[in-house]
Amino acid sequence: MENQIFELQYAIDTFYFVICGALVMWMAAGFAMLEAGLVRAKNTTEILTKNVALFAIACTMYMVCGYAIMYDGGIFLKGITDFDLGGVLSASAENGFDGDSVYSGASDFFFQVVFVATAMSIVSGAVAERMKLWAFLLFAVVMTGVIYPLEGSWTWGGDDVFTMYNLGDLGFSDFAGSGIVHMAGAAAALAGVLLLGPRKGKYGANGQINAIPGANLPLATLGTFILWMGWFGFNGGSVLKLGDAANAHSVAVVFMNTNAAAAGGAIAALIVARILFGKSDLTMLLNGALAGLVAITAEPSTPTPLLATLFGALGGVLVVFSIVTLDKLKIDDPVGAISVHGVVGLLGLLLVPITNSDSSFSGQIIGALTIFIWVFVASLIVWGILKAVMGVRVTEEEEYEGMDLVDCGMEAYPEFVKS
Repeated sequence: MENQIFELQYAIDTFYFVICGALVMWMAAGFAMLEAGLVRAKNTTEILTKNVALFAIACTMYMVCGYAIMYDGGIFLKGITDFDLGGVLSASAENGFDGDSVYSGASDFFFQVVFVATAMSIVSGAVAERMKLWAFLLFAVVMTGVIYPLEGSWTWGGDDVFTMYNLGDLGFSDFAGSGIVHMAGAAAALAGVLLLGPRKGKYGANGQINAIPGANLPLATLGTFILWMGWFGFNGGSVLKLGDAANAHSVAVVFMNTNAAAAGGAIAALIVARILFGKSDLTMLLNGALAGLVAITAEPSTPTPLLATLFGALGGVLVVFSIVTLDKLKIDDPVGAISVHGVVGLLGLLLVPITNSDSSFSGQIIGALTIFIWVFVASLIVWGILKAVMGVRVTEEEEYEGMDLVDCGMEAYPEFVKS
């Protein structure tokens, strides 16, 4: 009877993990649509190519070495026997419905690998419209295979050969990755943007900021809704267990708070944009919703729904001011990724101790600094090597012509051309 109960929980938790992983995988489509909508038409095909390719690279590199670095204390996977069903059952049969979460190792790998792809997708939008495609893809190899897994080993990975120290022992907590995933992706993006410089025509000689509108706001809106939906898997799956009443309730709370924070962020950003610009800026509304989602990701299980809404609203307000500030600093981010995932990712980490007594503000600050410094410096080194060896930016003529024809030899909208 005990074994039957365990096998039922094992089946439930594994199935839940796989479904949540599929939802997070669907976020890749959200990033692709959001970025394709916010860049100019002449760069759409290249953006789509980057998003599909980076997902494939992330899945492969995390399988080859990333997962082992992050969780097993090794450099390469030991083999398919790591995910053997019998081994899991024999080791965990004492865990009934009241025990720890139990699930297939393969489902854990699948759930983790789509998080890696999310971190890399953040980089894609920030460096859009002027980076060489193959320089970006080579960076993706290092980011998903080494840079992200190492910082993950210091946070979610526990004690292994790569762990300098476990940030959790210092009072650091990041439920689903406001810092570990989102701020890390933004740190890598910032390093690339600083080396790249802004797009031609973005900033005038007299310091004026020239808007470069995206080609397809319906696509950007669709991408935001896809990301909003996928985030339920991102945060909900991070509960890690569904097979008992308490954890099932926790899953429901996480879904509810995730949705509430997104709504709060969207409303707050829309209001702030209306006050600042005198217009209801759709792009700020979209980024506000995403900022709310990033803000709640560090701890969606302990706030009340009202607090979750307020936390999301704080993210929505902050992201508008952050986007405006980065523009004034001439840090050109076509989709606002650094603000949404980096600045608001830090906010999310700092909000955790308000409702989670197991964390501390000092632990959150130490954790945030560790993640940012490691990812930013390591990324800056990799970007610098790529710049020296092959260059990272296309020529001015290629940028004017558009990345679609230069890198891909095809246009996303070939029928819509000027006569």
